[in-house]
Amino acid sequence: MFVLDVHHNGEPGIYFLGEWLSNALAVCLGPPTFGLPYRFGHLHYEHNEDDDGLRGCVKAKQGRLAYYGVVPNGEASACEAESLTEFLLERYTAFTQHKCRRRFFRVWHPPWPQLQVDLIVSADDLMAAKGDWWLDARKIGATYSPGVNVWMGRPHRTD
Repeated sequence: MFVLDVHHNGEPGIYFLGEWLSNALAVCLGPPTFGLPYRFGHLHYEHNEDDDGLRGCVKAKQGRLAYYGVVPNGEASACEAESLTEFLLERYTAFTQHKCRRRFFRVWHPPWPQLQVDLIVSADDLMAAKGDWWLDARKIGATYSPGVNVWMGRPHRTD
């Protein structure tokens, strides 16, 4: 998933540039319903609790993203307040656009328990396919979370 930080009427949120899913029905329904830029892809993740290994790959017609790394020892915890990690993980409004329809929807979840990880990206042409911005991008970090339940509200129009 690739996102941008945006504001609308003073409210901070995220804007999805691209997201790949392996569920064809969700790929068909996501854009007209929520305005999300879903693309179909083959997703394969190996996040092994036993050996702390992380490995994943997303393959799509636009390219491939592959990574590997290790989760460090330690307890996953909520982000530090006012940190870059909090800025990236704890946004609760998503702004979207599908064709000419601009919308937003709310997202609810408990704080993400997370750990900083040393991640190696071994293939990134899927990210590069999203635009020339990738030419100037640089890696500043990676985060692993065992996950939380996330609830999405209904979409609303922005005027």
